[in-house]
This record gives sequence, structure tokens and C-alpha cells, in this order.
Amino acid sequence: MDLVSGYKGVVGLVFGNENSSSNEDSYVERLLDRISNGKLAEDRRSAMIELQAIVAESRGAQLAFGAMGFPVMLAVLKEERDDVEMVRGALETLVGALTPIEHAKGPKNEVQPALMNTDLLSREADSISLLLSLLSEEDFYVRYYTLQLLTALLTNSPNRLQEAILTIPRGITRLMDMLMDREVIRNEALLLLTYLTREAEEIQKIVVFEGAFEKIFSIIKEEGGSEGGVVVQDCLQLLNNLLRTNASNQILLRETMGFDPVISILKLRGSTYNFTQQKTINLLSALETINLLMMGGTEADPGKDANKLTNKATLVQKKVLDHLLLLGVESQWAPVAVRCAALQCIGDLISGQPKNLDTLATKVLGEEPQMEPALNSILRILLRTSSMQEFIAADYVFKSFCEKNFDGQTMLASTLIPQPYSMTHAPFEEDVNMSFGSMLLHGLTLSENDGDLETCCRAASVLSHVLKDNVQCKERVIRIELEPPMPSLGASEPLMHRMVKYMALASSMKNKDGKSSTSGTLYVQPIILKLLVTWLADCPNAVHCFLDSRPHLTYLLELVSNSSATVCTRGLAAVLLGECVIYNKSNDNGKDAFTVVDTISQKLGLTSYFLKFDEMQKSFLFAPVKSAQPRKALTRSTAASMADIEDVDENDSSDQKDEDHPILSAIFDVQFVNLVKKLEGDIRESIVEVYSHPKSKVSVVPAELEQRSGESDGEYIKRLKTFVEKQCSEIQDLLSRNSLLAEDLAKTGGGSNSQPEQRVNGGLDRVQVEKLRRDLQEASQRLEILKTDKAKIESEASMYRNLAGKMESDLKSLSDAYNSLEQANLYLEKELRALKSGGPPTIPDVEAIKAAAREEAQKDSEAELNDLLVCLGQEQSRVEKLSARLLELGEDVDTLLEGIGDDVGLPEEGEEEED
Repeated sequence: MDLVSGYKGVVGLVFGNENSSSNEDSYVERLLDRISNGKLAEDRRSAMIELQAIVAESRGAQLAFGAMGFPVMLAVLKEERDDVEMVRGALETLVGALTPIEHAKGPKNEVQPALMNTDLLSREADSISLLLSLLSEEDFYVRYYTLQLLTALLTNSPNRLQEAILTIPRGITRLMDMLMDREVIRNEALLLLTYLTREAEEIQKIVVFEGAFEKIFSIIKEEGGSEGGVVVQDCLQLLNNLLRTNASNQILLRETMGFDPVISILKLRGSTYNFTQQKTINLLSALETINLLMMGGTEADPGKDANKLTNKATLVQKKVLDHLLLLGVESQWAPVAVRCAALQCIGDLISGQPKNLDTLATKVLGEEPQMEPALNSILRILLRTSSMQEFIAADYVFKSFCEKNFDGQTMLASTLIPQPYSMTHAPFEEDVNMSFGSMLLHGLTLSENDGDLETCCRAASVLSHVLKDNVQCKERVIRIELEPPMPSLGASEPLMHRMVKYMALASSMKNKDGKSSTSGTLYVQPIILKLLVTWLADCPNAVHCFLDSRPHLTYLLELVSNSSATVCTRGLAAVLLGECVIYNKSNDNGKDAFTVVDTISQKLGLTSYFLKFDEMQKSFLFAPVKSAQPRKALTRSTAASMADIEDVDENDSSDQKDEDHPILSAIFDVQFVNLVKKLEGDIRESIVEVYSHPKSKVSVVPAELEQRSGESDGEYIKRLKTFVEKQCSEIQDLLSRNSLLAEDLAKTGGGSNSQPEQRVNGGLDRVQVEKLRRDLQEASQRLEILKTDKAKIESEASMYRNLAGKMESDLKSLSDAYNSLEQANLYLEKELRALKSGGPPTIPDVEAIKAAAREEAQKDSEAELNDLLVCLGQEQSRVEKLSARLLELGEDVDTLLEGIGDDVGLPEEGEEEED
């Protein structure tokens, strides 16, 4: 064999044991020689059995077989179809060569013979078409081992096998036919198709064309739906592969079989309290199918949005919301993973769909007399669950419900009616008959006594969704007043002030065991800060309410500068401070934007303040590319771990470099992150503007500088003196500001080595840049004015030049006319003098003129006559020369000249006669 010499000793080279591997090489080589060259059928079959056994047990034998065994096995499959035992043995040996042997863990770079053999076999010419042709064999084991072999090839080398199967006529059709075979073969074919259809759109379309949907749902029904075993899981995994990135397959399913078969899998059968791990996985797979249908296809698909809308509308028509509410809300005995997935599907189903939002808002769960709105039940789960994952999923429902749903937000906010202290601090068991708003207020204030503010922060997250982008709701909630625990403790306080108080308490919060709850602090304060940031955005009244209590501003300044607080907490506190500037419309001293900016400058320094934004933006929560991560596809390898999920591991928070809790990555969605980034830019610009243009303390009105009527000189001088003193005070204030800016700039320059990543366009630099920009703008304006004046002057100069030229031309014309008139005048004066002297007027001598003219004409005629005589003489000499030449040539000159000139003279004679 050709390959034997090329791969001789390959096992020894790889594994290092040269003697042992050499023995295995030679043993495998002898067995292959007996199979290919043996004469006795029994000996060949015996060699095949021995080869099969050693390949299944030894990695060295697998490697040796890969070096020289494939041509021999493929030859058996091609040429010995009639010998079923040999074909079976060859297929089993190939499966063994492609199956990894699990031993003790070796080094990471150790060669994997199974992977190498997979690659070698997939490269063999016509190997895939040969294996597919074996699927038509009658022998059960031949078809079974062939499917196992194809599955092993797909597991380790999917792309090459997918490409090969597409080029083989009826290749996929043969695989689809196996779904109608006996159960064992059907299950193997099903597993093979799940591998084959991953990320292969063309294969997905062909499989659907071959009737995959009908066969899949038929098998699921036969296996018992969600109560079935792993076969149902494989069917749903294949179904999800066909729908995940293929909008056309989703449309085909919707328009042919509809979504009823999918929804029926969600129906709980048998004992609804019994959730095995396999049943959980099956339900999770079915919920993943629902989620894929609501996605509508890939982002690149132009018809994705239309397909998504149609799918959501169809699912709601088919009452899928009832099944989702049963799994996610009513079935509290269901596993956490199922409840979370169902709540996520509810959020996706209502997101951006007004009709679906209304449907959820009107849903009522339970039976008389314990019926209550579905939203109330979801809120109760959110407040009471011990699972962080379930809290995140329930919170997502409210986020989806309130997103761009003005009417829904207003409806929920209208139920926020303060209850008596005894009611708001009642146990959770008594909240069944409460309205949504009362339950939410109950959650916001319940935890005050026991020091556990986790429930409060969950309720705060829901309230932030209710208030988002809705000024009307913000104004309404501002007016909510909460009663104190005891009348002797004072008057009622606004809900916003209570939230700030809880945020301050969170830093010293303890859990129920009495120990300091560090992990709780990591997300309680940021979530309450998120509520306040959302509340104050675009709402001046909320800013006014916040600043009504002077300690609030002091606390925020301390929180921003608190080194023990997380990066996220310090950054959000800085954003909240900035909102007190940009949305501050107050004119009251001590509450206006100028006061807040001055306080920030004095207590923190603008450089330090702006650095909090920079630190926050580097946090993983505010990463530049933060988008909704696609959910992982459920496979056999990941399904078990998904089904067993119970909660976010709070210990993971200690691994975060910036100490931010992992739950915040789910709570701080893309919209909130974008809001914070937008606010950061506005805050920087607004603070620079306010700081560089402080509030004017003196109203400079020209009328006030003039002496009033009836005002004595002494009073007028005194008033002017007061005015000048105030001006001097303002000037001193400005000088102190400039001094402070200079100090901060010096610190910034000197500290550049300690903070190399500090932004160049920090707050103080921006003040300087802003001043330079204004100077440049003023210079540009002056330059434009000068350019305009210059153009105007040049235009006027050109006009005057044209006018001067015209006047000069007119003057010349007048001068010429004047000279003519002067000459005429002299002539007339001469004649006048002649007349006065009595002599005759000067009359020209006509005869003398005629004689002179005649003499001139005669001279001209004589000159012309002389010229004619000269010409005639020249012509006469030419005639004489020509006549002499003609005589030399023998011509008679007189004959030639006869008659010439006669005709010329005739007209002259006729003319004389006429005369």
C-alpha cells in the first residue's frame, strides 16, 4: 500500500514510545494486509473483527489506522456490497476510528487521532457519496452504522461534509427518508440532521422542501410532546435550526401548518407539578422556537420587520400569551429556567406591539375570588422572588410594556396612590387585593425597618420604566407624599426624598443574617440612581423637588468623591448632579444652576468631577459596543446546564475589575446607556457655559444710571456708589474664579504623568477652549465686517472712476463745440466789421475758380494721356516681336490679323451716329 511507507512509524513520532507504537503500526498493517489480500473469507472477517477491536481501544491504533486503513475500508464498501458482514465490520471500524477515546487528560497540544481521521476520511474522493449510497441498503445495521459514521464526520468536520452533501444528487432526500425508518434509525437520522442544518441555509431550504415540518411535528406528537424524551428535544433543535436564520422557512411554516403545533407543545399535560429535567429542556426548546418566530429572521434580512410583526400577531391570535402566562406566572412550581424563559417571551411578544400591549394590560389571572390583573401578578413575582434571574425577566416585561407606551405608563402611574402607613408596611401576604400602584409603593417602602433594601431597589427599577420619557407621569409621582412611621417624626415627605434616603441607607445595608451585604450594595445604589436619573431627565419640577432638601446636594457630592463606592455609583451620582444643572429652571438663591456649579467647583473641582464620567465610560456596563446579545442555541451539550440554572452567581461580582454587579448589565439596557452618554455631553457643555458666564448679580439698565426725577445729588451719588461697590464685588468674584481655574489647570498639567489616560478635552481645558473659540468667533466677525466695508468702498471707487471718465468725455465734446463756435464767431465778426466799414461783402470770384479748376483738369488729362502713350508703345513692341516670331514659324501675319479691331470700332461709330 502507498500510504504505509509514507506514514510508517507515525504513532511513535507522535506519542514518543517508539517500540510500542511500532508494534501497533505493524499489527494494524498486518490486519489490513489480511483484509485486502486474504484468500479465505473467514480469515478476512476475523481480521476485520480484530482490527475493529483494537481501533476502538487504542489511540495509537487509531492513528496507525488513519495512516493506512481508509483506502482498504472504502474498497470493501465499494466492491463487497454482497458480503454484509464485511460491510458491517468496515463501517464499525470506521466509526471506532472516528470516535474519541477518553483516557486520563494529557497535555493540551496532544494529537487527537479521531479528529485527524475525520479530516482524512472527509478528504477521500467519493467517500461521502459512497456512504450516502449505503443508506439504501436493506440491512438494518448497515444503515445504522452509516448514519453514525456520517454523524461523527459532521461533528468534527461540518463545513466540508455540508458542501459535499449539497453536491450529491438526492443526498439530503436519502437522509430525510431515514426519518420514516425504524425508531433507532429515525433517531440517528434526526441527530444527523440537527448537525447538518446548523448555519447551512441552502440545506435548510432543501430539508424544509422535503417535508421536514410535517415529519418533525409528527414525531413530537408520537413521542408525547413536552412529556417526551430526548427525541423531542432533537426534533425541536432541528426545528429551531430551520427557523433561526431563515425568514422564508418561518413564512412557509406560518402559511402551511401554522403555529398551532408549536404552541401545543407548551400545553402542560399529566401532572403539572412534575417537571423532570428532560421536560424542562423540552419546554425551553419550545420557548426558544417561540422566541425565534418573534425575531423574524436575521438583521440582514430586508423583510425581517414585516415578518416579525406578522408572526407576533399570529401568535397572539393563537392564544400563546395564555400559555406563556401559565408557565411564567401561574406555575410557580415550574423550574426557574422555564419561568424566566416564559417571561422573556412575554416581553418580546408585547415589545413595540400596541395591540399585544393592550391584550396583556387586560389579562386577568386566577379564579374567583382571587382574580387579579396579570401585571399585578408579574409585579408580585418581581418583588417576592428569591431568584435574581426571575427578577431580571419580570423587569424585562415591564420595560417592554412601558417602552414608548404613553397610555400604559399613565395607566400604571394613575394607580400610585399613597396608602396609610399601616397598609404600606403590611406583610406581602396581604397584598393580593392591592392595586398595581399600591403594591409598587408597598415594595418601595416595605424594607425600611429590616434594613434589607433589595425589594425597594426592585420596585425602583419598575418605577423607572413607568416614568421613562413621560413628563406627565413624572409630575404625578412628584406629588406623592409618604406618611412618616410616627406622627411625632414630622410631616409627610415626597417619594423622591424617601428614595434618596434609602440610597444613603444602602451603603450600610445588612442582609437578613445581620452581616454587611457588600454584593447588595453593588446593585441597590446604582438601581436607585437609575430611577433618579430617569426621573430628573427633561423634568425641571423633579430637579426642583430634589433640591428642596439641601442635604441631597451635599450627599451627592460625598457620593461622587467616595472612593469606596463603585465606579458606576460615582459616575451616576455625577450624572445626577449634572441634571441638577442642565434641567434647573429655578431662580431661587441656593437652588439655581449657578449655585450647583459653584458647589461642584468648590467641593470637588471641575477636573475631578469630569473624571468621574471618564471612569464610568470605561466600565463594562458602558462599553462602546453594548447590544442585546443573542441567546445561545439549546443543544445537547448546553441544554442540561440551561435547565439547571437557578440564579446569578453573586460571587462572580468579586471577579469584576470595576466591582460592578453582573445584574446591572441586564438592568442597564442600551437605551439607558445611550441616555447617560447623551447627558454626559450636555452636562459638560452646560457646566462650562455656566461656569464661564456666572449669574449676573447686578441688572445693568441704563435708566438706573441716570439721576431720577426728584432725586437729590447726594442720593444719586450714594446710589451710584452702591452700584460701583456691587460691580467691584462681581469683579472680585470673577478674579477668584480665574485664579481657581488657573490652579486647576496647573494641577491638570502637573498631574499628567500620574494620569496618562486623562482626557485632553477635560472640563477646565474646555473652559479655555471655549474662551479661545469665542475670541476667534469675534475676530472672524470683525474680519467679515472689514471685508464687507472693503467691498463696498471698492464698488464706490469703481462707480466714481466710471463717472469721472464720462464727465471727461463730456468735457472734451463741449471743448470741441466751443472751438467751432469760436471760429464761427470770428468769421461773423470779420464780416460784421466789413459791413460796418461800408465796403461790399467779400464775394468769391467764380470765374477765377472755374479757370483754376479747368487748368487743374487739363493737367490731369495730360498726365493720363502720357501714361496711355507709354502703354501703347509697350504693346507695339510686343506685337512686333510676336510678328517676327510668327514669320519665322511660317505663319502669315496679315491673314491672322485680318478683321481684328473692326468689330471693336463699330459700336463707337454707332454711338457717334446716335450722338
